[in-house]
Amino acid sequence: MFKPVSERIKQLAEKYPEKIQELERVFDKKTNVYIDYANVRGWSQRLGWRVDIKRLKQFFNSFDNINQIKFYYGTIKGKPESEMTISNAQKLGYIVKTKPVKIMKLSIDISSIASDSIDILKNFIRPTLLSKLNIEIVKSLNNELRTLNQQGILYLEDSKANFDVEIGRDMFNDYDVECPDNFMLWSGDSDFEDPIRQLLKDKIKVILCATSKRIATELNMLRSEGLIILDVQKIKEFICYKKDITQSKGDPLRGPQALDN
Repeated sequence: MFKPVSERIKQLAEKYPEKIQELERVFDKKTNVYIDYANVRGWSQRLGWRVDIKRLKQFFNSFDNINQIKFYYGTIKGKPESEMTISNAQKLGYIVKTKPVKIMKLSIDISSIASDSIDILKNFIRPTLLSKLNIEIVKSLNNELRTLNQQGILYLEDSKANFDVEIGRDMFNDYDVECPDNFMLWSGDSDFEDPIRQLLKDKIKVILCATSKRIATELNMLRSEGLIILDVQKIKEFICYKKDITQSKGDPLRGPQALDN
């Protein structure tokens, strides 16, 4: 059953009753939610808006069949934004799983390689694409790297804190211990194919929440086995930052009744 926990959610529910009805059918029984937050943050560039974890939690709290909401995100020690995200998620009541983010230095120093070499490029471009590039493109890309080297840039930093293993393990552990009826995963990564396939095989309802252009082919193929895919755009008004609602469309509750809570 849906019981809005804030006045804003109540008003949005009255404006978009069909969306609430659809989700009531999705959350028809005890449901666990797993949020791969790094993946979710990555959607914002394509979507043009960001998920507000406070509004997201309020939205979930409005459905009485939501059992647990687990939040997975890496911590960059000494970076206030990263540490604040984890702290805020904990205060909001998410079950937070975190670990240190690994910062890797990837060399782009081409001083010792030939202009047509792929030795550096292969660290950044997948082999299937690299094999299709002609020699002139390779030379051009290496020339761009040379320009960066001349500016004193000899390496790039890349961060890594993958939670695919932890999420998959938690889903199976929760299935064995808590026996939720439904599982909702916020991610579109192909690494989740095996745990989702197994849950579907066991006649468990699995809902994948993602943006339509960021769902791996392997997951899309599981629709035929019962996977439900919810496009996050459908619930934008309920979960995005208010300031991310474009000026052209305006706040769906704009005017005197517009609320910030």
